[in-house]
Amino acid sequence: MDINELIDDFLEHVEVEKGRSKKTVENYRLYLYRFYELSSEILGKDLIAPGDITPELLRKYRLRLNRYTNDVRDEGLKPITQAYHLIALRGFLKYLSRRGIKSLDPSLVDLPRAAKKQVTFLHYDEVEDMLDSIDTSTESGLRDRAIIELLFSGGLRVSELIALNRDSINLDRREFLVRGKGQKDRPIFISVAAANATRDYLAARDDSLPALFLNNSHNLNAVDTSGDFRRLTTRSVQRIIDKYARAAGITKHVTPHTLRHSFATDLLMNGADLRSVQALLGHANISTTQIYTHVTDPHLREIHEKFHSET
Repeated sequence: MDINELIDDFLEHVEVEKGRSKKTVENYRLYLYRFYELSSEILGKDLIAPGDITPELLRKYRLRLNRYTNDVRDEGLKPITQAYHLIALRGFLKYLSRRGIKSLDPSLVDLPRAAKKQVTFLHYDEVEDMLDSIDTSTESGLRDRAIIELLFSGGLRVSELIALNRDSINLDRREFLVRGKGQKDRPIFISVAAANATRDYLAARDDSLPALFLNNSHNLNAVDTSGDFRRLTTRSVQRIIDKYARAAGITKHVTPHTLRHSFATDLLMNGADLRSVQALLGHANISTTQIYTHVTDPHLREIHEKFHSET
């Protein structure tokens, strides 16, 4: 049996039974079709069977991935991107194993040891500087303040923020649910300032569109009756954050995810435990949340103050 058909079956399994997002499925499709393409070149055959996937093919495939370059930009694949290819392949092999189809043992697919990401975050006074740089005499200014307040106060992903509708968020209780990665719901709690900023923005609007955050276009779209034609995009929010970071004189690269990092870091610095922060961020594994500990461990500061502060 050609693995092309099995890859399609696996992608349907990932989407329907695993409940993964369309973006995840698209990425898995890209990674596995690239595996098929490179394996065909390595083996010199157009049709690849599950039994053709051997430790030797895996070794040569990893070498090809490491040497792979984009024809347009002439860039190689980053180690983390190579790891994503292997994660998709390992998932596919597990799927074959569960179906009783003989192929390479999934446990033989070792992932490369990726370098730890450096966490960029803002201190509270830097977030305050960003907020102070906003002209809130305009509707767009009120919107931008509400966006920054919500990202920092609730630890939202930008995808979660732009998906919010007016009726998604309870400003009186200052809590609501969002559906994050893996279609998992988690509670979001926001500050009084974030609730007030959002309330002020909504009061300034004169439309009845459902999206919580809108762009500045007032062109009517007769085709889209949902109102989503004016919903803010990820890129728009990125530009908004960059604009006010520059206005506040912040030299580090600031993105919407930087505010999510800042949310987590601020919690840990003020004594929150790692498990609670994991739940508030919606991380499936505690290891993901542990990227923050090296910048928030108060014991390290105590050691420095005790043994090195006078030198």
